[in-house]
Amino acid sequence: MKIQVVGVVGAGVMGIGVAQNLAQTSHQVILVDISEEILDKAKKEIKNNIRFQGFFNKNEKAENPDNILHRIKFSTNYKFLESAEFVIENATEKWDIKKEIYAQLDAICPPETVFAANTSAISITRIGSATKRADKIIGMHFMNPVPMKPMVEMIRGYHTSDETISTAKELLAQMGKEGILVNDSPGFVSNRVLMLTINEAIFLIQDQVASVSEVDRIFKTCFGHKMGPLETADLIGLDTILFSIEVLYESFNDSKYRPCPLLKKMVDAGLYGRKSGQGFYTYNRAI
Repeated sequence: MKIQVVGVVGAGVMGIGVAQNLAQTSHQVILVDISEEILDKAKKEIKNNIRFQGFFNKNEKAENPDNILHRIKFSTNYKFLESAEFVIENATEKWDIKKEIYAQLDAICPPETVFAANTSAISITRIGSATKRADKIIGMHFMNPVPMKPMVEMIRGYHTSDETISTAKELLAQMGKEGILVNDSPGFVSNRVLMLTINEAIFLIQDQVASVSEVDRIFKTCFGHKMGPLETADLIGLDTILFSIEVLYESFNDSKYRPCPLLKKMVDAGLYGRKSGQGFYTYNRAI
């Protein structure tokens, strides 16, 4: 049975992508964030993204962006999520924030509603412990940009039921995606490897081993990567990178996850990457 109504919590880069993808696959979406200003910005970005996507898919008949946007309800009120059959949470990688969000969701949503955490590193089992429905909590780690990435890293928490996994896979199929199911561990598979790679690449810049463009070029030309680690960092957001590596450092108590001081300095300076207009690159110009 098709899932009709999906809640999306968080209108940042990932939340915008998830909401857009859902609306483009004929789902009714309830996008929730803390301010009207954030939601207004999200609405404009989704509209621009749809038009941009249509520009590159000229051979396909594109749906009117306004029709797609009409399927998304933008709100600061969690109360509207009471009608959601499935909720995808995309809040920042801070446990105190996530814990509060799940307490609200647990109180508002029907008992049968599945909650999916679109998290980079936080334990799905820990998230489940913040609710009264641990069997209905699953990790769904989407890749950016969401509408263009066909694969999702799915994470089974300790209590996640087979029924929840089946429901999550069905929703992904409706979105035109597949899921690879892995077990719960901080950082899971993708970010346990990727965050170390990015963090070490930033150490290379700090230690003046190579320039930004040289580091990225080595990965693209020697290994065939579409993007280098520092370009990837700018795409994800350096603040998100720092949050994720700090979670890994705290979780494993292993010095190999120590955040690079240069990464901390850039985040303190507001150099978050693409979303702030400045990171390791400024409009493709290395700093």
